[in-house]
Amino acid sequence: MKILSTSGKIIVLIIILSLISLMGYAIFGSRVNIKTSPLVGTVAPDFALKTFDGEDLKLSDLKGKTVLLNFWASWCMPCRQEAEALEKSWQKYKGKDVVFIGVNVWDENSNALSYLNKFGGGYPHGMDPNEEIQVDYGVGGVPETFFIDPSGNIRDKFSGPLTEQIIDYFVLKAQQPQNNES
Repeated sequence: MKILSTSGKIIVLIIILSLISLMGYAIFGSRVNIKTSPLVGTVAPDFALKTFDGEDLKLSDLKGKTVLLNFWASWCMPCRQEAEALEKSWQKYKGKDVVFIGVNVWDENSNALSYLNKFGGGYPHGMDPNEEIQVDYGVGGVPETFFIDPSGNIRDKFSGPLTEQIIDYFVLKAQQPQNNES
């Protein structure tokens, strides 16, 4: 006794594959990494950071510049994925009133330095040993990146690994006067 004909088997297979595709899309697809944050549209919390090079860096001293503020950790795989894009973009923007700042969190100093030696650290990086900066910015995971406009306001927050295209989009958006946004 034949239960299903060949065409019936094909229809069942198509239905099963469709259900698997829908489950995959529901789990992995269409993820938007632009996280809303109550800080977007407000003045960026000021902070002082001692860089790994021993320099003192204060956010309020950077008023008039666009700032990309990236929170990362050496053990974070998505941070490793974005490292090359950050380094290339920093090279592209470094002479154009754009400042990149890396804030290392939840890490050991020696691991952070090894990470920077391996993946690049041309722009200023420092540790947040007392977790004050990450708390002020509401960081819940890494990587998280804030884009601060020249007037000192947080324009956007992005969670997840950055690409050069994503960096370009948000840096250019942060450089535009806020009233020109649609």
